[in-house]
Amino acid sequence: MAGHIPEEKVDEIRKSTDIVEVIGDYVDLKKQGRNHFGLCPFHGENTPSFSVSQDKQIFHCFGCGKGGNVYTFLMEMEGYSFVQALRQLSERTDVEIPDHFAEENNTGADNQESQAMLEAHQWLTKLYHHLLKNSKDGRKAYEYLLERGFTEETIQKYQLGYSPDDKDFVVTFLEKKGFHPQAMVKAGLLSVNDQGNYADRFRGRVMFPLRNHLGKTVAFAGRSLGDQEPKYLNSPETDLFHKGRLLYNFDLARSSIRKEKTVVLFEGFGDVISAAQSGIPYAVGTMGTSLSSTQANLLKKYADQIIVCYDGDRAGIEAAVKAAKLTKSIGCQTFVARVPDGLDPDDFIRRHGGGRFKKEVLDTSDTYISFMMSYLRRDYNLQVEGDRIAYIEKVLQEIATLDRAVEREHYLNELSSEFQLSLETLKEEISQIRSRQGVKDNEPRNRYTNPKRETSVQNKLLPAFHNAERKLIAYMLKDPYIADKVQEEIGGAFNIEDHQVIVTHLYAYYEDGNESDISQFVEMIEDMSIKNLVIELAMAPVSEEVSDQEIHDYIERIRLESWDRTDIKSLESELKRAEQQNEPIKAAEIAMEIIKRKKELKA
Repeated sequence: MAGHIPEEKVDEIRKSTDIVEVIGDYVDLKKQGRNHFGLCPFHGENTPSFSVSQDKQIFHCFGCGKGGNVYTFLMEMEGYSFVQALRQLSERTDVEIPDHFAEENNTGADNQESQAMLEAHQWLTKLYHHLLKNSKDGRKAYEYLLERGFTEETIQKYQLGYSPDDKDFVVTFLEKKGFHPQAMVKAGLLSVNDQGNYADRFRGRVMFPLRNHLGKTVAFAGRSLGDQEPKYLNSPETDLFHKGRLLYNFDLARSSIRKEKTVVLFEGFGDVISAAQSGIPYAVGTMGTSLSSTQANLLKKYADQIIVCYDGDRAGIEAAVKAAKLTKSIGCQTFVARVPDGLDPDDFIRRHGGGRFKKEVLDTSDTYISFMMSYLRRDYNLQVEGDRIAYIEKVLQEIATLDRAVEREHYLNELSSEFQLSLETLKEEISQIRSRQGVKDNEPRNRYTNPKRETSVQNKLLPAFHNAERKLIAYMLKDPYIADKVQEEIGGAFNIEDHQVIVTHLYAYYEDGNESDISQFVEMIEDMSIKNLVIELAMAPVSEEVSDQEIHDYIERIRLESWDRTDIKSLESELKRAEQQNEPIKAAEIAMEIIKRKKELKA
């Protein structure tokens, strides 16, 4: 799993990390007994079933079944690759990973090219920022940023820069750093004409570095200072930069979003920076495109509440409708802030200040339904009966999507009052719409929970042999001596296939000289369902000390089940022979015995 990174380095970083501290950045954990508990970040719940063991350095949710070590958590939570999770923790623990180690899934050539792109972006971020602050040509760009209200601290924090109005300057700089111009064209940093002449793609612009969620520059946005067109020029999509996956400022805003459980979503980079500078650090922005489902789901992991705050003009309102519909559809509590007088958020903040922006714009945001009612109203003449009915039907479609009955009734009362309609009639309409949507009102939907999610095996009544296997594996995970004894007695002859897989891995793990360490052991297992089962068994409560007799009893129960299953297979063979030899009485007797044995097994 670790690619070319030595296992010793992987183990060193893992052992240097406290899983409770890492997960505590995402989940409010409270200690109960030996473990820490909180609400699962992977599915919605009202009662904490998400457990983190500091001793074992693992986590497990008894609700949805997810579990693993600190690497697994970051990969699940952030969508990181294994190496990305490793690098994130290496920075946290100050355990260094040499830069030449590759991502798992890249070929050597592909990775070298991507690494070169990444390094070139980091060099240009420094160069552009230096030129803004220290060059004569950059002075105009620097004054423009100050005039826009950006402070020196903000310019430094966001590494804003200036690309000189010289087609050769950046080309020469990159060549001296060892980057081939053609590769830099592919990276979106240079352009090339039909004669094969290279030039800086962004020359003569104020530069906004676009960072990925790890804080590395992967693209740029350049704003012209004069009449140069286009006004804004962004990097093209590359292997490093995908507009629909990244959110501007997310790397800096993430901790504030997590703390406040709220995120403000803007369209422009300037809006985000102005908001953050004026005391709203939980601000992010799209990358010049509509909000994607990937971006929306990322925000849902961190925030309970999303406030969409786009420009106040027609285009901004239309974009806000799309974004609000998307965030509402995936279960987010969605609000829409409306900036007055057709201003964009940056203009409002510069004119009136961050305090008024928060108080008059964000704090007075419309709920999703209120916003949609106002938006839909603009398309109808409510003095005309046909338009009035069409409008009401549109609004009812939106109200029907609300999960909480009290919210639905609140808005139905508004409609009833405004249009002199019977509340009962409106409720009946809503009921029919929800019925067509496949929603049963006597089975309220939890906006977080997947109804198809399988119930944890712990919540099911299991046969005695199954429980014996689970208990035995729990002790084997804890004690290599017990694993040796079980291997000697029955080897891999467990009756449950998943258990066979686990003990096979466990025997190999201990034979390699490893000590009992669940967090390390699960790294051997690729199959996520098996990994989750191992974590569940490791988190199951077992006695600090177990007698040899108890272990013996578990082994005997497993053996007995195996023998019973063998007997049934033998009886089934006899039944087949009796049927082939046309011995109906004997076949019936054998069939009855098989049914009896199977009932005993189920019991």
